[in-house]
Amino acid sequence: MKNLIKGMLCTAVIAFGIMPAMAFQFPDVAINHWAASQINILSDEGVIVGYPDGTFKPDDNVTRAEFASMAIKALGQEHTKVAQPVEFTDITRDYWAYDAIQKALYFDLISSSKEGSLFRPDDNVSREEATTVAVNALTTEQISPAKALEVLSKKYADVGSISKEFLIPAGKSEILNMIVVAPGKSQPVLEPARPATRAEVAAILYNMREQAKLNPNAKLAEAMRKKTGNGYVIEGATVQGSIGTIPAGAIVPIKLTKYVSSQSSQAGDVYVAVAPQNYTTKDKYILVYENSNFKGQLLDVRSGKWFVRNGVLVYENSLITTGNDQITDFKATGELSKNRNWFMKFVRATLKGEKLDAAPTDVVYMRLLKPVKIDLTNGWIYED
Repeated sequence: MKNLIKGMLCTAVIAFGIMPAMAFQFPDVAINHWAASQINILSDEGVIVGYPDGTFKPDDNVTRAEFASMAIKALGQEHTKVAQPVEFTDITRDYWAYDAIQKALYFDLISSSKEGSLFRPDDNVSREEATTVAVNALTTEQISPAKALEVLSKKYADVGSISKEFLIPAGKSEILNMIVVAPGKSQPVLEPARPATRAEVAAILYNMREQAKLNPNAKLAEAMRKKTGNGYVIEGATVQGSIGTIPAGAIVPIKLTKYVSSQSSQAGDVYVAVAPQNYTTKDKYILVYENSNFKGQLLDVRSGKWFVRNGVLVYENSLITTGNDQITDFKATGELSKNRNWFMKFVRATLKGEKLDAAPTDVVYMRLLKPVKIDLTNGWIYED
C-alpha cells in the first residue's frame, strides 16, 4: 500500500511538473485545434499576439498590414533598416506598419508595380496572398505552369479557380508541403481568394519560417548570415546558433569622449564612450560593433594627495546604443589605473599620491556585470 501511495504521488508530481509545458495560452484555442501548436509557438515568440481579453480568435481574418508585420517578425527581420523605401498613396510614414511593409518589400516578400501605387493595408489578406509571400521568402527550384497544374490537380478540387499569377507559387508550395488547408472538407480545396483566418496565417507563417531556415531567398540569406570581422576578442564569448553571449566578468574596452580626472571630476558625473573597435568572438563573429555608444557615470572619485593617498576613479556603465539605434542595458564597471615601473609606484605610494586621468583618445577597460546576448545576424541585443 505504501508503495502504491508513493507511486500515485510521484505520478501526480510528474503530471503537475509537465503541465506548464502542455498548457495552451488561449482559452479559445483547444488543445486539439488543428493549428494549436503553430499558434502557441509563434505566440510565445511574439510573432503573433492575442486580443486584450486573452483570446486569439482563430477564425477571424488578418489585414494585409498585419500579415506583413507578422511575416517580418517570423523571419526575425524586424530590426532590419531599409535605405530606400517605396511610397504608397494610402500609407504614410507614421502608419503603424509602415516599416514592416517596407521590409517586406525589401526582402521581396511582396511586390509593388510602381511608386505611388496602393497597398490596401486594411484589406484582408487572402490565402493566395499569404501563400505567395511564404513562397517568396524562399529559394526554390523553378517549375513550369504545367508541372504546377499537375501536382495541384492530384489533390485539390478547385484547381480551376487558381489565377495564372498564383499557379506557380501554389505549385511550389504544394511540392514543399506548405499549403495550409483546415480539416473538415470531403476533398481539400485551395480557396485562393478567400480571406485567410488567423489560424491559417499562423500555420502559413510557421511553415514559411521553417523552410526559410533551410533555403531563404538571396536577401534573407544575407540578412540571416552571422556577421564577421576583426576586432577585440572577448575571452569566454560563446556562440549558439545565431546567438552570441558575452559572459559576466568579461573585460571590454571603451574610449571616453571627454576628459575625466581624479582631481577635477565629481562622483555622479555622466560620461559617454564608444567601442574603439568591434568586440568579436575568437571565430571573428561580431558581438558589438565599433563606435557603438556607451553611457554611464563616475561612481567614486577621490583626488590624489601628497603623503595621503593615491587618486581613485571608478566608473559604472549602464547603457549601450547599438548601430540599430537600440538603447538597452550594458552593466559594467571599471577602475582607472596607470602602469608604472617599480620606482614610480614607490614614489606615488609614499610621497606624491597618484593622480588619475583619461583623455578622449584614451582606451580604458571595464568588467561586464551580467551576461549580454546578441543576435549575430543584425547586432540586436536581447533584453531581459
